[in-house]
Amino acid sequence: MRRVKEEVCEIAYIDKRKVSSVKKKMKPETTMQRLAETFKVLGDSTRTKIIFALSQEELCVCDIANLLGATKSAVSHQLRILRNMRLVKYRKEGKIVFYSLDDEHITNLFNECLRHIEENG
Repeated sequence: MRRVKEEVCEIAYIDKRKVSSVKKKMKPETTMQRLAETFKVLGDSTRTKIIFALSQEELCVCDIANLLGATKSAVSHQLRILRNMRLVKYRKEGKIVFYSLDDEHITNLFNECLRHIEENG
């Protein structure tokens, strides 16, 4: 069996200028942790489906449950996680609670990821 050579440098070389430049731009650890948590939350296919649905239309819990073939309780649980990460927001109209994406950043993030997947297989 032939071994595939790893894609790493064959010599030890550090471009100190590049490393210094990136180090100055590096975000604080707390910011990087929050970013990692956001991607972790989006790593669940049910939550990803909810984000996709909400990128198309403002929906209530009943709408989302029907769309996904899930219970209202299960959808509410996932929406609570998304809300806690400030990925979705809600508004109440009478006895109905409507959910939407929190802001255009979430829409842009999701659409860019989706475009990447669709264009690159």
